[in-house]
Amino acid sequence: MATDTFLIELGVEELPPSAIDSLSDALAKSLRQGLSEAEVPFAEVRAYGTPRRLAVQVDGLADKQPNREIERRGPALAAAFKDGVATKAAEGFARSCGVSVDDLIHLETSKGTWLGYREQQQGEAVSALLPAIIAKAIDGLPVPKNMRWGSSRIEFSRPVHWLVMLYGREIVEANILGLEAGRTTYGHRFHAPAAITLAHADDYLGALEDAYVLADRDRRRERIREQVLAEAECLDAEAVIDEDLLIEVSGLVEWPVALTGSFDERFLEVPPECLISSMKANQKYFHLLDADGRLKPLFITIANIESRDPQQVIEGNEKVIRPRLADAAFFYDIDRKMPLAARREGLGNVVFQQQLGTLADKATRSVPVASFIAERIGGDAEHAQRATQLAKCDLVTEMVLEFPELQGIMGCYYARQDGEAEEVAQALYEQYLPRFASDVIPQTRTGQALALADRLDTLTGIFGIGARPTGAKDPFALRRAAIGVLNILIKGELDLDLRELLKLAAAQHSGLPKAEGLVDDVFDYMRDRFRAWTQDEGIAVEVYLAVRARPVTKPLDFARRVQAVHAFSQREEAAALAAANKRVANILAKQEHDGSTHVDTQLLAEPAEHALAEALEARRVAVTPLLAEARYAEALDALSSLREPVDRFFDEVMVMADDDAVRRNRLALLANLQGLFLGVADIAELQQ
Repeated sequence: MATDTFLIELGVEELPPSAIDSLSDALAKSLRQGLSEAEVPFAEVRAYGTPRRLAVQVDGLADKQPNREIERRGPALAAAFKDGVATKAAEGFARSCGVSVDDLIHLETSKGTWLGYREQQQGEAVSALLPAIIAKAIDGLPVPKNMRWGSSRIEFSRPVHWLVMLYGREIVEANILGLEAGRTTYGHRFHAPAAITLAHADDYLGALEDAYVLADRDRRRERIREQVLAEAECLDAEAVIDEDLLIEVSGLVEWPVALTGSFDERFLEVPPECLISSMKANQKYFHLLDADGRLKPLFITIANIESRDPQQVIEGNEKVIRPRLADAAFFYDIDRKMPLAARREGLGNVVFQQQLGTLADKATRSVPVASFIAERIGGDAEHAQRATQLAKCDLVTEMVLEFPELQGIMGCYYARQDGEAEEVAQALYEQYLPRFASDVIPQTRTGQALALADRLDTLTGIFGIGARPTGAKDPFALRRAAIGVLNILIKGELDLDLRELLKLAAAQHSGLPKAEGLVDDVFDYMRDRFRAWTQDEGIAVEVYLAVRARPVTKPLDFARRVQAVHAFSQREEAAALAAANKRVANILAKQEHDGSTHVDTQLLAEPAEHALAEALEARRVAVTPLLAEARYAEALDALSSLREPVDRFFDEVMVMADDDAVRRNRLALLANLQGLFLGVADIAELQQ
């Protein structure tokens, strides 16, 4: 079976930069799936993409499907012949196979003997299979929004202009999106607009690079990164390369060329975040910092051409950025004319959620919760109240209305200018932390109290109106809110009771249609977020379940138990003790044990039960103070020494003794064993 390279390229008008990766990856995935379903062997599938093309290259693609042996089963032998003569059932089956009855075989199965037929099916040529596979792949692309062009009824994200489909040197004949497949592609729109004829699919990347196109997305991004860093080095500055911006800029160019421009230093009087947001959001520029981390009045833009006069390109960008920065300066000046606290009234006009009221209502509900938390964690309750009252005020400023990503940042700046306490100002920024699972948490106590209160209000309110997230929909980002609360409590080492906090937050709402059982619903939902947290930490789900089985209401305590059980699960004794606890749980449940842990030493008859009772008492004395101090890892280390007496007990002692008192005494002994481990977790779950 021969192999060669297959190439498909779809030439389009400029695609949305945010869609290039998803479309090219989806095309590659669908092509890979289609070939696998057709059982055509291949080596590697590579996705390429630029603003003007989507392409996939398949290396080592076989020229046809493997031959397959097809086996068909007909009627049972008893029904196929009568007195040695073929019945109509046998003749009909033979006719459907295109052979005579004599060509049929006997198939022996566990259910008897059947007439059958085997034939070699020749594999179909890959060139015949590819058109349908490609058509299906393109039809299934996650196009953000389709459009039509000209008089055609064909739809795609952007008008399509050419189609390349080559298997090695041969054109794969196909008509897709109204285009006949060929071997002609096109280079850079300005540097190399002439047609390029590809002799072989392997020539693709090289031919395009000669025509000023870097079709490999990763190479194009790294070229941009290298150029930006090189420009910054020449300027004795540090370039800040935001990865999302890098991806977006890469989706705007085919032949990147980095150029450095400047702006008026007077704009540096505006908070740097405002200028950076304007440069990134509007112009897709990379910003530069000096040795002290201060913003420099410089920017790096990525052009899509090698200009003969790059200074003209630079000056053009400088002219464009000037009014953008002037707008930012104008918004900043306008906002400073009104104290942040004066904007609280405006929050009454901004709806948080129709059934839960406005942002002003949300602030009112959050104040007592934030104050309570601040007092519990050693913070300043008055600072927490003030920060909560001001928390959302910057949402109605001109700057944040223009640049929503500056929420919290501008609140912090404006609060400082108004003379608010520094911790209050800092909390206005920290309320949005952590923004994602691995992000930093608020560092100030006021910030922690505000961030927790805000999220708890959202969780209880949205659950209270019956809008809890589903598998696919989470419009209020409740998963992120829940994980944020857990991260703050755990990473901040805040020993707070989550159920208590939820009860307080829920009490601030009135008239919630789903108020009954609300605290339990939200509490269970948040505890379930620990599953993802443990998986991210590389901890087995059984460890999570072992702790989940206990009534632990403090997330910090939950996390400490998980870490302790995880460490215990790596010990040699863990499997045996987990199995023993599973056995104990089954015995106690089956015997409907009353829960008594009182052991009468006078009823201990066997040496093995004496040994276990003594070992349990010794471990109880050692473990009790450890559990009281939440030193769970040390407690489980101590309990691991119980393996030998536990194994010996089950080997030598009959728990279900005939004597009722002896039996109940032995059950109490096992209940003692179970209770020691349950002080940390239900390690029987480790058996799952």
